[in-house]
Amino acid sequence: MKVLLPPGWPRPSGYSNGIEATGRQVFVAGMIGWTPDGQIVSDSLSAQFRQVLLNTLAVLAEAGAGPEHVVRMTWYITSRDEYGNCLPEIGAIYRELMGRNYPAMAVVQVVALVEARAKLEIETTAVVPDA
Repeated sequence: MKVLLPPGWPRPSGYSNGIEATGRQVFVAGMIGWTPDGQIVSDSLSAQFRQVLLNTLAVLAEAGAGPEHVVRMTWYITSRDEYGNCLPEIGAIYRELMGRNYPAMAVVQVVALVEARAKLEIETTAVVPDA
């Protein structure tokens, strides 16, 4: 993978402007903060975020991929204010589970998600290098 940073642009914090990658693509559907038995883990945004990443990593593992292969994430959140208030904790959870891999990202506030208690949903794309 190659991080794309045009000359003179400052390095963004917590994400990349673009990623170049070659290999096998893995697409993970929107994951929410529920356990494998379909129960929302908590009403806490941070707890749901942790579970979303755990769910994402479990799906990636089925394709032989890990956090280091993630090239793009799109986050859908239901409250920009709650997200902003949780950023320090979200950042710590992200670094714990994903390491220092910062893919191209977008965060979008939505009115609601299909699962009423879900506070965020994240779609992920990974690229596993050719052997």
